[in-house]
Amino acid sequence: MVSMDDYGKFETAWCPGCGNFGILKAIKQALVNLGRSPHEVFIASGIGQSSKLPHYLKCNAFNGLHGRSLPPATGAKIANHELTVLAVTGDGDCYGEGGNHFLHTVRRNPDITMIVHDNQIYGLTKGQASPTSEMGMKTKVQTHGVFNMPLNPLSMAISLDCSFVSRGYAGNIPHLTKLIEKAIQHKGLSLVDVLQPCVSFNKLNTFKWYSERVYEMEETGYELNDRVKAFEKSLEWGDRIPLGVFYMNEKPSFENHLDVLIQGPLYKNVPKTELVNELIDGFV
Repeated sequence: MVSMDDYGKFETAWCPGCGNFGILKAIKQALVNLGRSPHEVFIASGIGQSSKLPHYLKCNAFNGLHGRSLPPATGAKIANHELTVLAVTGDGDCYGEGGNHFLHTVRRNPDITMIVHDNQIYGLTKGQASPTSEMGMKTKVQTHGVFNMPLNPLSMAISLDCSFVSRGYAGNIPHLTKLIEKAIQHKGLSLVDVLQPCVSFNKLNTFKWYSERVYEMEETGYELNDRVKAFEKSLEWGDRIPLGVFYMNEKPSFENHLDVLIQGPLYKNVPKTELVNELIDGFV
């Protein structure tokens, strides 16, 4: 029986009251609820406060370069598709520096769960505007206010036919836990964009601000595979902000197209020495 204690307890470097704590707890609880043991889990991350999360979980992990959590996550899934693979990243890390990887990972549809800590600010570098910052938000760098339109990650993912698109809130851990469970169980790329207050640098999108606006979509009013309706719903923002699954489209994952995986995980498929030698000889 898997328990929360199996994933360990570690001292963190996050600010007191940070929304990251809620996401960490939700991920641990979701993995426990699904009966995933630490050795069955692999988490990849990039750079940022969000990407410190694997440091605080006892499981397989890879902490890489800024914006580069998705390539190693995809690689790990190909090498051992029996693993439960998560990519933990932030709005700047994923939608900014890693935007190119985000687009093409959606296209490939590997069976991984992408959890984005969307605090609408760069927290690690002390408060610059991120791709999802609200227009008009003032920061230490954008002293006259952000003038760029914020990126809408849900709309972008739906337009690319991402097979699972959802939004959670770090202030509602039970709901976020269930959302992450659904995302992990989905076969294909799952996006969980998590609204996460930054108590130190984002004084606009606070816990109070979100709590007055977010609501759980018990029913969307449309079929979850209706991309047009899902896209329309993803545009809802302001006085009312929906949480839950916006879009889901069952389709073959990236691994299903790789014949080499039919024989089992790559790490179990040890190449024959004579074939390797033959390949090397072909270069001399």
